[in-house]
Amino acid sequence: MLTDTEKGISSKGEAVDPSAPRIMLYSHDTYGLGHIRRARTIATALATRFTKASILIATGSPIVGRFDFPQGVDFVRIPGVVKLPSGDYASDTMHLDIAQTVELRERILLTTAEAFAPDLLIVDKEPTGLRGEMIPTLEHLRDNGTRIVLGLRDVLDEATALDAEWTRKEAYAAIERFYDDIWVYGLREIFEPLAGLSLPARTLDRVEYTGYLRREAPEEWPDAPIGDAMAADSVLVTPGGGGDGEALVDWVLRAYEADTSLSTPALLVFGPFMAAERRAEFERRAHRFRTIRTRAFDSRIERLMIEARGIIAMGGYNTFCEILSFDKPAAIAPRITPRMEQYLRVAAAEKRGLVRMLPPVGDGSAPPDPAAMVEAIRAFSAQPLPSAARIDGLLDGLDKVGDLTQAALATVR
Repeated sequence: MLTDTEKGISSKGEAVDPSAPRIMLYSHDTYGLGHIRRARTIATALATRFTKASILIATGSPIVGRFDFPQGVDFVRIPGVVKLPSGDYASDTMHLDIAQTVELRERILLTTAEAFAPDLLIVDKEPTGLRGEMIPTLEHLRDNGTRIVLGLRDVLDEATALDAEWTRKEAYAAIERFYDDIWVYGLREIFEPLAGLSLPARTLDRVEYTGYLRREAPEEWPDAPIGDAMAADSVLVTPGGGGDGEALVDWVLRAYEADTSLSTPALLVFGPFMAAERRAEFERRAHRFRTIRTRAFDSRIERLMIEARGIIAMGGYNTFCEILSFDKPAAIAPRITPRMEQYLRVAAAEKRGLVRMLPPVGDGSAPPDPAAMVEAIRAFSAQPLPSAARIDGLLDGLDKVGDLTQAALATVR
């Protein structure tokens, strides 16, 4: 007996339109939350605009299942990998070497693309995928008329470092061979991620700056009330995924330990990738203060940002977008290893009056002065909001991505 899907009927009893667009997003996700959160944001916005579209995210994120997705969006989880201190990669959970893991990921990606047959593919950041795993998929989709887009965050790295990386990964050749368009999720007047690279003029002509990706508060809050997580008028401390955020959390706690007159409430959200032993240590130190609360992870951290009086964070792309979207004063301590991305972003943003930049953390140097963090926390009440900078098109990213998607689909349908 045929299933409803085989009969052309959706789970809601509606007829399935065979001409409805199919959009695939690739997010390699070897570390942290940045890639999957960006893919989820874009997919959610496209599902709202193209209500009949089927949108599939192929991701290596180990926690993708902890996020909510709207109707029309689903994901395929490819085997995860982790980045080692040496800079190499290893399988996250299986007893396979990296070559075997990448081969498995490569086959799953290609099989998924063959079966799903997307009209549009959006590749996040890595032109060839992890260790070239996307090349067979790109070849197949190019031969079958799929429109292929490279989506880049506003900052990648210093030009010399990025040039060396892209040369080693043969990214330049892949961009010329496979990609129809390049979308930069930022503004040219704040930062140009491709400046100084060996890209021909015909490639640069395909670059579109969208503006930053606006974030919205979830329509439905979790059952737990906000007060269970954060006291009124609190500072929110978020190191993103937390895998490299120990130095920032330690700095905040040292500030409260050094100045007992600091009475501003704080909520520390450690992130899902912070080492369990360090998180336990931070919780013990935090619980000595009635003004400090802790939380391991919140997949809807937007609700916390809305309630916060100010935000202390590292300089990741998604956190930066949230700070702009919810118009919060922020003090940001960027990391400078293994790449300069966060430092370059925060320095450019501070120059435009969007955030306050703190000294970098986690670079192996001496811990920053606790007094500097105390001063930053106390200064939130007088710090200008990002909106005071009055930058046109700053948060138009999702609208522009929708427009570009519509134009891209028109070329293949």
